[in-house]
Amino acid sequence: MNLECRVTATEHDMHTSNTWTADCRTGAKRRVRKTPNPVNMIASSPNQFRAGISFAPCLIMLSIVGALCALMIGCSSAADTKQQKAQAAGPRSVSVAVAQVQKQDVPVYLSGLGTVTAFNTANIKSRVDGQIMKVNVREGQNVKQGDLLVEIDSRPFQVQLEQTQAQLYRDQAQLRDAKLNLDRYTALIPSGSIAQQQVDTQKALVDQLEGTVRNDQALIDNAKLQMTYCHITAPFNGRVGLRQVDPGNIIHASDTNPMLILTQLEPIAVIFTLAEDLLPSVSQHMQKSTLEVDALSRDDQTKLATGKLVTIDNQIDATTGTAKLKAVFDNKDAQLWPNQFVNADLLLETRKNSTVLPTAAILRGPQGTFVYAVKSDKTVEARPVTVSLTQGNTTVVSNGINPGDTVVTDGQDKLQTGSRIEPRSGTPSAGHGGGSSKQDTAGTPGS
Repeated sequence: MNLECRVTATEHDMHTSNTWTADCRTGAKRRVRKTPNPVNMIASSPNQFRAGISFAPCLIMLSIVGALCALMIGCSSAADTKQQKAQAAGPRSVSVAVAQVQKQDVPVYLSGLGTVTAFNTANIKSRVDGQIMKVNVREGQNVKQGDLLVEIDSRPFQVQLEQTQAQLYRDQAQLRDAKLNLDRYTALIPSGSIAQQQVDTQKALVDQLEGTVRNDQALIDNAKLQMTYCHITAPFNGRVGLRQVDPGNIIHASDTNPMLILTQLEPIAVIFTLAEDLLPSVSQHMQKSTLEVDALSRDDQTKLATGKLVTIDNQIDATTGTAKLKAVFDNKDAQLWPNQFVNADLLLETRKNSTVLPTAAILRGPQGTFVYAVKSDKTVEARPVTVSLTQGNTTVVSNGINPGDTVVTDGQDKLQTGSRIEPRSGTPSAGHGGGSSKQDTAGTPGS
């Protein structure tokens, strides 16, 4: 067989490009054509770059690098595809938070918005006109009933008292004389030496003078009363507010502004509202025992004081559909102040041995409420539950779940019945949290 093997090669120099053909058997070669070197032509132009001699090797290197990159990308894509197939072949575990269902006593609270009201408040004013001689209390001082607060100049009323007493003495002397004359006239009637009319006139004079004496006595009592008004005392135990007057000021009984305000803080009251639908239940529980009320801060996080429910208002506000309730607090630590806004939580009852779980575990579907219960093989199943009470972060269920079971509290949106999970800790929050009690009914979860 006659085999022909030829190899074509090209060599470059500074000015020309020669193409050769070689025979594989004999090694003989011959030049096919001679062409000018294009690289040298590009490099010889004065307006082009001067590195034309190395342009061709750069192209070769770029081609090699591109081929290597394409090969690596292809290998990487193949590896990713294999990894995805491997992951898809096995079940994936969903990381979720879980908590255990517990049995405990659950307090039932009714929550309402309340305002602290002073048990007693007095605007201390003067009942007489005069000059303030002394203020015996400091601003913010706690006083007791009967303590002297303000002294007013009583000397004008002392003079008036003495004048009235002197007038009384004079009128009493006239009355005594009139009575003596009446006795004489009465003794002369049997002898007929005096007319009956004169006796009757004398008796009328005695009665008139007795009235004058009684009027004088009333004037004396009034003067003493005015002197008493000059010494203003505390009507009850309380705290003195900011005073409006100072010693030396002239005050009048007709002044509109008080000299100071006295407020009773121990005990203190809270007026809060509840919906009218809750009043029958509250009234029934009040007949059985005294109900406790907790006063919480505005953010509903701090309990300020605990008191007792006293009464329910005698009418319902037609505009809001709510009724007012009054609770009384000892307030020994002065945590409550008049006109302070608080959240009032009325403890209605305590449900013993209730099945409770975190509120976050409760889900609602087309057919009612349900939870995802964790099985022993770390898979979940949807269980319908009946919710009887939701109290803050705690929910009481009557059936569908048992104490000791584990439920999912976070990550339920990625689950369905049979899903495999990877549990992480999730502890239910206890306490009423200041929220209103809610009684909900639930059905079964959707399939």
